[in-house]
Amino acid sequence: MENLIQLIDKLSAIAWGKPLIILLLGTGVYQTIRQKFVQIRGFKHGLALTAGLYDNIEDEGQVSHFEALSTALSATIGVGNIAGVATAIAAGGPGAMFWIWVTAALGMSLKFTECTLAVKYRDKQPDGSVRGGPMYYIKNGLGHKWMPLAIFSALATSISAFGIGNMVQANSVADALLNLAREYYPLMASSEFLFRLAIGLILAFLTGLVIIGGIKRIARTASLLVPFMAIFYVGGALVVIVLNYERLIPALAEIFSSALQPKAAIGGFMGATVMQTIRYGVARGIFSNESGLGSAPIAHATARTNIPVREGLVALNEPFMDTLVICTMTGLVIVLSGKWMAPEQLTGSPLSAAAFAWGLPFGGHIIVGVGLALFAYTTLVGWYYYGETAIIFLFGPKGAQVYKWIYVFLIPVGATVALKLVWGIADIFNALMALPNIIAIILLAGVVVREQDTYFKDFLGK
Repeated sequence: MENLIQLIDKLSAIAWGKPLIILLLGTGVYQTIRQKFVQIRGFKHGLALTAGLYDNIEDEGQVSHFEALSTALSATIGVGNIAGVATAIAAGGPGAMFWIWVTAALGMSLKFTECTLAVKYRDKQPDGSVRGGPMYYIKNGLGHKWMPLAIFSALATSISAFGIGNMVQANSVADALLNLAREYYPLMASSEFLFRLAIGLILAFLTGLVIIGGIKRIARTASLLVPFMAIFYVGGALVVIVLNYERLIPALAEIFSSALQPKAAIGGFMGATVMQTIRYGVARGIFSNESGLGSAPIAHATARTNIPVREGLVALNEPFMDTLVICTMTGLVIVLSGKWMAPEQLTGSPLSAAAFAWGLPFGGHIIVGVGLALFAYTTLVGWYYYGETAIIFLFGPKGAQVYKWIYVFLIPVGATVALKLVWGIADIFNALMALPNIIAIILLAGVVVREQDTYFKDFLGK
């Protein structure tokens, strides 16, 4: 097992090496400039669209702007916000948090682009519903000669859903709840494997209850859970920060100072290179907000609108909410606490739990455990729809029935396997999924700019 973990880690390092990082960040810079900083110009209007001020029940699509955003957020707000941020800081130091922020700021432009394309090039299905995503805008936007790239995108998405959307989520929930059980109910945690398996089976059952209802039930569930879970977790983090306000400025200084000059080995921290800090910050940032990954467009393609740019403007709110708000809360609590330097060399959700427990001795573990369970559950549900859409693109509706059973079966499997192995596999397939999407974004950038300029002129007078 150790040899396999080492191999996966090496492959993950290659996948998230300099070429892909430069491609992602470079594309984000290119899109930001070409779109004249749409993340700033369109932010306020995006909020108005999300609030339903421009909804039209007669438009094509299955769900409202808010439900589409909630579905996408349900899939993006997951263990990346708790365990992913902790993993980045544990491996790359506090400076990794800076690169998570950079990824989010540039990611707002990428998210706008890919979700505009998702609505513009979506396909109408035989049952009257619509589906879209990278595989569809590669096929419909670039033409059938690009079909091999569309197929590759769909394959990578369907497999990636098993990692980032399924096993990583189940594994991290089992991790967090196991820690809680060991502290409060040690008898329940006496057999780690059985405890993890039980958590996995419960998650599988709850996920199955929702996904059998299709995108409308998924969207309704997400729109109910996402606001509650975000307020619950952010509220707990703000309490920790306020109670330790005197450490806030030094923590921020630590993040900025170590972004390009990572800390040497101190305490339990093994030290990091500049490239390691950037790599973990970018990889975990993308894992968290999924900008450029090509997942969120699949949810946004179902939005009820006939104007593609409107859904793009709704979508650019995602990296802001997911990363610049929720991930920042996790990162600040961890850096404030100093637990990233602990001799135990904590990582993942145990590091986040230890940091929250430091700030709130009587409730910190519970905030992380409950928050992680809610985040992961909604991600399990949201990512199933992404994988299902990819499978339907490849094999038609019949393929989705088989995929559904495999997806549910892998949840308890993910809950019981080694954390490092799961994260490594997820990173590799995230990279494979991002590559065709970035190629499509670059090639179709002009289409989005024309759509954006027309909309801003006709509807906003800009």
